Amino acid sequence: MDGDWAAQNLQTIRTLMERATLYRRALAPIMVAVGSTGVGAALVGWMLGITEPIPFISYWLIVGCVAAATAMVLVRRQALQAHEPVWSPPTRRVVQSALPALGTGFLLGLVVLVRAEAVAGRFPGLELILAHVWLPTGWAMLYGCAVHAAGSVLPRGMKLFGFALIMGGSLVLLFDIPTPPTPWFGHLVMGFFFGILHQAYGMYLYLTEEKERPT
Repeated sequence: MDGDWAAQNLQTIRTLMERATLYRRALAPIMVAVGSTGVGAALVGWMLGITEPIPFISYWLIVGCVAAATAMVLVRRQALQAHEPVWSPPTRRVVQSALPALGTGFLLGLVVLVRAEAVAGRFPGLELILAHVWLPTGWAMLYGCAVHAAGSVLPRGMKLFGFALIMGGSLVLLFDIPTPPTPWFGHLVMGFFFGILHQAYGMYLYLTEEKERPT
């Protein structure tokens, strides 16, 4: 049994090494698509004036589900084009690595959504900081933890990208945030971490992948 387990892990590692360039190429459109969703959602949320805690949290939970669905559709399309199974051993490893932190972030959003009115009743004004500062940065840091964990079976740059999200969220928490925060602050944080940073990393993957192609 131990021999079978070791052989399976060895095969998975070998597959990951052989497909490093493929993963790099596949990640680029996913990062750009997710980043575009994040930037677009931030602009739409700001233009529509979605600033109250409950609508703001609900809006970004929906946006997160849309972004995740978009990524899954792209992964499925790439797998079909490559004539490979969608739920392959490397894919399972990525999901298993990222799921704990992602699930925690989703649960955190639901809890804050349910408790926002209670917080407002006991501590007026605190619900704005909770919704526009602590929750978005918490999402960014937990998402960074998920990406960093998944980076163990993805290109090395994913670990650095995850670490950048964690450090960026930490820096936002350390800054002197206005109390209460301006109405657009939460959308700015979400648009930066889940929009601009993703687009930048996706473009970096595109540019470096082009340079690495054989001539």
